[in-house]
Amino acid sequence: MDVEEAPVMFSEVVVAGQIARDLVIEVPEAPDADSSAPVRHRQELLGGKGANQAVALSQLGTSVSLVGVVGRDRTGDTLLAQARADRIGTAHVVRRAGVETALLVDVVDDDGRRRYLEHVPEGTLLTETDVFAASAPISAAGSLIVQLQQPAPAALLAARLAHTAGTRVVLDGAPQDDRLAGDLLALADVLRADGHEAELLTGRPVDDVAAAARAAAELRRRGPSLVVLEVGGQGNLFAGPEGTWFVPHVETAVVDPTGAGDALVATLTAALTRRRPLETAASLAVAAAAATTEHAGGRPHLSRPDLDRLQPRRLETVRA
Repeated sequence: MDVEEAPVMFSEVVVAGQIARDLVIEVPEAPDADSSAPVRHRQELLGGKGANQAVALSQLGTSVSLVGVVGRDRTGDTLLAQARADRIGTAHVVRRAGVETALLVDVVDDDGRRRYLEHVPEGTLLTETDVFAASAPISAAGSLIVQLQQPAPAALLAARLAHTAGTRVVLDGAPQDDRLAGDLLALADVLRADGHEAELLTGRPVDDVAAAARAAAELRRRGPSLVVLEVGGQGNLFAGPEGTWFVPHVETAVVDPTGAGDALVATLTAALTRRRPLETAASLAVAAAAATTEHAGGRPHLSRPDLDRLQPRRLETVRA
């Protein structure tokens, strides 16, 4: 295992997750089979869920480090240079020999519909060895975001290291191995899941606010003090020790939904790490998600004026 060589600096937040080259292609209309379409605009960016969240945290003024994997290829070189330019710590990014860096292709049409292609070689996923090598920054951080799209044993080790050290554990998604779901939830302080992931975790559909409140209450009993669940097409439910609130989606011109959840998780984590009240954290997180849908691609472009402009006017109290 080769780790990117850079000065080791401890950060407020560590993100353990995916790093990828993100190719964003904007077209008037996606072509059918055996046809073509003109490309209006393209971008080649540092992407992947882990990198997107790290970028958002950095834009919010939170010091952040990435724990992830890229290949020992030119693409990996380019992505790490971009991460450093984004003020993201890369000392614990693994350079895996003989592995191609992950590639994500996001094709977006004028109606905001997307086609998503992923090339994520197995070698670009975190192992327990990779995570253990990052024990020091994980243990020193205020918060750790663990993306559960990574292999469950690696995610579990990251959560266990953080929990033991008193670092806030933020789980994003549903585990790849449901046999470890109980162990992961028991170590978590915060869980965020979309509707599909919430159904995987509870075995029941989460298709309205009442169902989300019931699911959140069940998941909180399994470990996390704060559970955030998406209600498809409607908004997000935040259930914590101070109460339960539903925050509708902010009305805005949606260009591409990619990355909205990443921006939400990152902004929520930044606010909690800085000890902001949950209601404030929830409002900022929803605003960040909305801002990210206003442009093509999952890379966030967060600014204080946009967060102020898009903050929801109110949070609806929900009786759990």
